[in-house]
Amino acid sequence: MLFWFKPMLSNVEAEVNFLGYMAHPNIIKLLGYCMDEPERLLVYEYMPNKSLDRFLFTDTPNIAVPLSWRTRLLIMIGVARGLTYLHSANVTYRDVKSANILLDGDFNAKLADFGHARRGPETEGTHVSTCVVGTYGYAAPEYVQTGRLNIKSDVYGFGVVMLESITGQRAIDRNNQHQNLVECVTQIKSDKRKLKKIMDPRLEDKYPLKGTSECFELALRCVVHNPKERPSSEQVLQSLEQIHGLYK
Repeated sequence: MLFWFKPMLSNVEAEVNFLGYMAHPNIIKLLGYCMDEPERLLVYEYMPNKSLDRFLFTDTPNIAVPLSWRTRLLIMIGVARGLTYLHSANVTYRDVKSANILLDGDFNAKLADFGHARRGPETEGTHVSTCVVGTYGYAAPEYVQTGRLNIKSDVYGFGVVMLESITGQRAIDRNNQHQNLVECVTQIKSDKRKLKKIMDPRLEDKYPLKGTSECFELALRCVVHNPKERPSSEQVLQSLEQIHGLYK
């Protein structure tokens, strides 16, 4: 996939610096770059299915076939593997969202756009960012309110992506900016009868109730207000793999 754009130089440098030394199946591969003015160029591996958000939402045109539940689950596992790899290297991604999750021809997920990524702090440490970045609806509340950042901020964003994958609804309703997906779904908690009502109707009830219920409960744990109560990305990955094991 080829991107041509004129971003801030600092973002381009950050992208090159991070992707230049990272190698993981669920991290986008940077093939080359050009830093010459006035145009700067980043060249990535080709991702024919583009981004996850194109497949999740009913207001996205030109998507004929919605993703099956199993495919969505495998995508979530791939993202969790990518985040676990980043966090093990003491890197905070800072912009987990469905638009930054690219899909190859087999729908394998790869994290992209590392312009906001940051090294540190240590696993349980926190540092204060002078400039809050990220995307409204995905950014963790403690980060938005105080600028305090750690890897659990990424877990919050991933929890939102999980909820989008389950419901087929955007983090923030485009027609109502006050309609927040996290606030809406946390009201139903783990009531399986209500869960069925918010499942993406395009799944046509073709999903295991036990697996989707456990996935929903995991997503809710990821978006709790207190970051210390959120699971680590590694714990999220382990839980998702256990849920996937129900299919075997």
